[in-house]
Amino acid sequence: MIDPGQLNRRLTIEAPVESDDGQGGFARTYADFATAWARVTPLAARHDIAADAVGASVRHRIVMRCGHVLTLQHRLREGARLYRILSLRERDNGRFIEIDAELRVE
Repeated sequence: MIDPGQLNRRLTIEAPVESDDGQGGFARTYADFATAWARVTPLAARHDIAADAVGASVRHRIVMRCGHVLTLQHRLREGARLYRILSLRERDNGRFIEIDAELRVE
C-alpha cells in the first residue's frame, strides 16, 4: 500500500495532438491535459547517443493516483523535464497507477 503523503511532486500530464501537415502526414504536438501529484523514483541510467547528441537516459518509476486515462502516447512534464511513458500498470486494486518512464538528459 502506498502512503499518499509520498506523492510530493506535481506533474503535468500532456496529451498528444495530431494535425495535418499538408503533405499527407501529420505533425504531433502536446497539450496540457491534467496535473497530478506523484512520487518519482529514479531507477537506472545509461549513456546514450541520440541524433548525434551525447547524453543519458534515466529510467524512473512514477506512482500517482489512478483517475486519468493514460496511454503510451501521453507524456509527463515537471518544469523542463519531460518523461516518456514506457509502461503502465495498476496497483493497490486500481487505486494507484505505476508508470515506468524515461527522462533524456543531455
